Amino acid sequence: MTHDHDLVLRPTAAQREAALNPPPGRTGGDLVVETLAGLGATTVFGLPGQHALGLFDALRRSDLRYVGLRVENNAGFAADAYGRITGEAAPLLLSTGPGALTSLAALQEAAAASAPVLAVSSQIPTAGLGGGRHGYLHELPDQSASFRGVVKSVHTVRTQSQIPSAIAAAWESALTAPHGPVWVEIPQDVLLGETMIPVVTGGDAFPEELPPRPELTAVAAQLLATAARPAIIAGGGVVRADAAGKLRQLAERLSAPVVTTFGGKGAFPWTHPLSLQSWLEDRHTTDFLQDADVLLVVGSGLGELSSNYHTFKPRGRVVQIEADLGKLESNHPALGIHADARLALQALLETIEEPREDTSAPERVREVLAKVRARIDGQELTLEQDLLASIRRALPSRAPSFWDMTILAYWAWSAFDPRGANTMHSAQGSGGLGYAFPAALGAAVADPTSPVLAVSGDGGALYSVAELATARQYDLNVTWLIVDDGGYGILREYMTDAFGATTGTELTRPDFVALAESFGVPGVRTSPETLAEDLAKALATPGPSVVVLPAVLRMFAPTHVPG
Repeated sequence: MTHDHDLVLRPTAAQREAALNPPPGRTGGDLVVETLAGLGATTVFGLPGQHALGLFDALRRSDLRYVGLRVENNAGFAADAYGRITGEAAPLLLSTGPGALTSLAALQEAAAASAPVLAVSSQIPTAGLGGGRHGYLHELPDQSASFRGVVKSVHTVRTQSQIPSAIAAAWESALTAPHGPVWVEIPQDVLLGETMIPVVTGGDAFPEELPPRPELTAVAAQLLATAARPAIIAGGGVVRADAAGKLRQLAERLSAPVVTTFGGKGAFPWTHPLSLQSWLEDRHTTDFLQDADVLLVVGSGLGELSSNYHTFKPRGRVVQIEADLGKLESNHPALGIHADARLALQALLETIEEPREDTSAPERVREVLAKVRARIDGQELTLEQDLLASIRRALPSRAPSFWDMTILAYWAWSAFDPRGANTMHSAQGSGGLGYAFPAALGAAVADPTSPVLAVSGDGGALYSVAELATARQYDLNVTWLIVDDGGYGILREYMTDAFGATTGTELTRPDFVALAESFGVPGVRTSPETLAEDLAKALATPGPSVVVLPAVLRMFAPTHVPG
């Protein structure tokens, strides 16, 4: 049998001529950008550096769009968001040593969230490789070792002829489920050296599919079709696989209530009669899920946040569909199905043909949500709920939002209606500060036609203020909401509750409105009463803007610790 990707494409006459007579002045850097373009890349993110100048010089001779940020970690966050929004591998161009290492936190988030990022870093000259102490600028004994525990795969280049294949292999790795970041490093002299290798004119990278094993889906289908109280937990894998439509079909066929994890926001319609929304940090939801006799977990490893801090103890059978083999049954025994969420859900739909009738399911969902609402309403937290409602009114339905690690984001994880799959993103995968604004910039690059919202606290905002220059330079449609409470608000709460006092949580911060205006970015100071109006106006105005909300917020009481 012949597969499409087994066919050898014969070069055209023009391609043969170009191969025999490559244009002069090309370097190893040109091979990098030609390969990226041949694979389908149109945009790259990054920062130049001394060892990477051959790579950046080659950009000048290419049609790739370069978006330069001010800090490597922020460039990584921008590439992460571009990959999430487009589903394409986002190239991230970095220099050696400090530049490379500064991207680590962003790559950790991309790995945790399964965002496809293709990081291409320079290295010291070939003569300095091998772990010796040669004294080159930025020299590390083994640079790639710093990344092996973070990225999906590492690809090391030593000669120009290795460049196209290494980048194609990295591209394939980044886009094979589960998506994730990958690392390619190329020595300075390889990037700078003139090359006679023909122009790279096409790509040859086919991400591998990850279908489910049919004997496993047959058992899963039988369990779900005959269950008395089935329920579904939908994680970020459903969003990454673009499988929200298939999830809805299966839930309706099974009459199975669905809760989405914080990474899976939008995977199931918020107002659907079977939607338990995202109230995972609530004992009422935890109890409901524990009572399911068959629980289908799709695209989630049931980690700390998704299991109400590991207080979730399922009593029924668990069926877990997960593309990341390391997450399969890592927290709970299950019928583990190693597969892409979309392919596995399709297999279940093809096997479970008869609808499972259960008219009680919507009522049981309403009861749980009413209990959750009563618990929250009893805590006098109207300010926080009103702020989320104001943001929802101001933000166009399909506009993406990006949330930092801040109290309002923790509320949004549970209580915000994203109004669609792949529209709400946060740094909850690895929990690093500074994600929201640079990630929103990446999303605005991916889709310039839509406004993008970033939400940060003042502490997280201080990680990213340099990118106001990026927002202005590229005139990106990002509105940055900064909730200014004078410090690390959630850590203030944690320390006060645990120790009765705080250390290191209070911050001197700038006048964010004046700071934004110094970058040429319009800023406004708002209030809870005027937030919806001010935010809507900012989002409707092309280009970047900053909205500052002075407010001290509180979290709802947790249910995973003794009261």
